[in-house]
Amino acid sequence: MAKVLIIGAGGVGSVVAHKCAMNSDVFTDIMLASRTKAKCDKIAAEIQEMHGVSIRTAQVDADVVAEMVMLIKQFGPELVINVALPYQDLPIMDACLETGVHYLDTANYEPKDVAKFEYSWQWAYKERFEKAGIMALLGCGFDPGATQVFTAYAAKHHFDEMHYLDIIDCNAGNHGKAFATNFNPEINIREITQPGRYWENGEWVEIPAMSIHKPIDYPEIGPKESYVLYHEELESLVKNFPTLKRARFWMTFGQEYLTHLRVLENVGMTRIDPVKFNGMDIVPLEFLKAVLPAPDTLGENYTGQTSIGCQIKGIKDGQDQTYYIWNNCDHAETYKEVRGQAVSYTTGVPAMIGAMLMLKGIWMKPGVWNCEEMDPDPFIEQMNKQGLPVQEQVGVPLPHEY
Repeated sequence: MAKVLIIGAGGVGSVVAHKCAMNSDVFTDIMLASRTKAKCDKIAAEIQEMHGVSIRTAQVDADVVAEMVMLIKQFGPELVINVALPYQDLPIMDACLETGVHYLDTANYEPKDVAKFEYSWQWAYKERFEKAGIMALLGCGFDPGATQVFTAYAAKHHFDEMHYLDIIDCNAGNHGKAFATNFNPEINIREITQPGRYWENGEWVEIPAMSIHKPIDYPEIGPKESYVLYHEELESLVKNFPTLKRARFWMTFGQEYLTHLRVLENVGMTRIDPVKFNGMDIVPLEFLKAVLPAPDTLGENYTGQTSIGCQIKGIKDGQDQTYYIWNNCDHAETYKEVRGQAVSYTTGVPAMIGAMLMLKGIWMKPGVWNCEEMDPDPFIEQMNKQGLPVQEQVGVPLPHEY
């Protein structure tokens, strides 16, 4: 049915490639490309062995628009799935504009030299994509991505007005490492060491990093200490659902992880500005990334589950309404299926689903869009088919103050 080009061969890129190959009736010709072709070749060999599907591989530097344009013209995809680094979003979008190809990513753009992520840079492409007659779907992973679909589904089916939104994200897995991050260490550590933010009464409230926390009870997992962070989907959700009085994002962290992180911060290893070492400029966080376990190596002995969902309070038919929608994902099961751990799986599967809906014309309109601006029903239907079953409860007590 369609050619697709996947950029990025880390843990998420591997899952996307596996799941596209497992849906070869839609993704009839797949190319996986990254800066290191050997990583792509290894994933391609796994896919051939596990699913009997051949995919193509290529080397490309996604920072260089001309290289991306050349590869797109050579391969001729209908859609580019960007699961490279967030710094590379804009060059890849530029290449898609130049070649007239649709675009999808899983994380919004952030500059390499500033720990700041927001949608403004990518939203600025809206008119150019409309004029080119092509679509860009932003942040189609789990959070962002599925959490926005969950919110849109709640608004469509369960509320007249949504007033309070809490996105809750728990990884209760154990990978047996003293310290490791479940996705790109550079992005992960930048995200959680910056000040937290949440939306309340029409404005952003900024708080010191990790300063608001409490235990939240997660299905099949139990209570886990959860911390308020700023997460990118909040920016688009409060814009697209203006009745929200408060919107927050919570994530779990174990004490051992936080202790390691505090020590690394204190000794300067999380800095993103260069320091001189033996006459060379070295960014400490980039060096730390090089010595930490790669996220795509964590899967084999990973046990436990993730649990990610949305807890919402609002009004339906003039009455107070509460709603909880979530997915639990098992690390060991995802490794059996696609040789990846659940954090990569929960990001990669929604990316494949978003791409599938775009290629089928179900989610297709020129411009730049966030996931909650699309019809949530076909996405939820595919989550249930593709390994991320959705669960929901209506009218249950929620662990938040209103």
